[in-house]
Amino acid sequence: MSKFSDYIVYVDESGDHSLSSIDQQYPVFALSLCVMKKTVYTEEIVPRMQAFKFKYWGHDSIVLHEHEIRKQTGDFAFLRADATLRTRFMADLTSIMDDAPFQVIACVIDKKKHLKKYGASAWNPYKIALKLCLERLLLFLRENCIKGRTIHVVFECRGKEEDKDLELEFRRIVAGQSDWGYISRNFGEFQFEPRFAKKSVNSTGLQMADLTARPLALQILRPAQNNRAYESILPKLAYLKSFP
Repeated sequence: MSKFSDYIVYVDESGDHSLSSIDQQYPVFALSLCVMKKTVYTEEIVPRMQAFKFKYWGHDSIVLHEHEIRKQTGDFAFLRADATLRTRFMADLTSIMDDAPFQVIACVIDKKKHLKKYGASAWNPYKIALKLCLERLLLFLRENCIKGRTIHVVFECRGKEEDKDLELEFRRIVAGQSDWGYISRNFGEFQFEPRFAKKSVNSTGLQMADLTARPLALQILRPAQNNRAYESILPKLAYLKSFP
């Protein structure tokens, strides 16, 4: 059995990957990989996120979700009533994101441009984004990890069939059997293992990934728009591919 990598990867997405029904206000699909060194993750990132939750809720069972924070719904509805509290909350969360040492590898697909360019032969945006991000992750590992180690890539569960399809595509890519792309990478230098976690496991890493995906998509979709969250991500951005 190979030894484990010093790094772990958490993945989240923004938007959907359908090409048959495109939201005209948000016609993009973004995939974000957050690459974290395990010692830093366990000793710095997780404790600080737990302290943040205890400060605002008194317990740590809260799952941070970018959509609910932005809309101030569910466990974040309390932010509506007090502008001062809301400002402090966002400042604290932004500080955590600013200070957390991790790398971001991401791809944003403009679905309308993708369809216009490739028409009926357009590949699934998720497959494209996953392949491009995994290729860049491989390059990162070559520079930072001992070859032969097992690297776990953690996705949030979306549904039995969706997870099954995603795992199949993931394994095709790392086995060099992907049916999309013109570059062949030797993923065999490392042991890539996908993992699927339910939201209920309350993974700090998955929540960090969730907080990165939409700001990256918006930066590509509306680059002139003020995007404070993107500014927090920018120093950590190892790769951001806009496709096509």
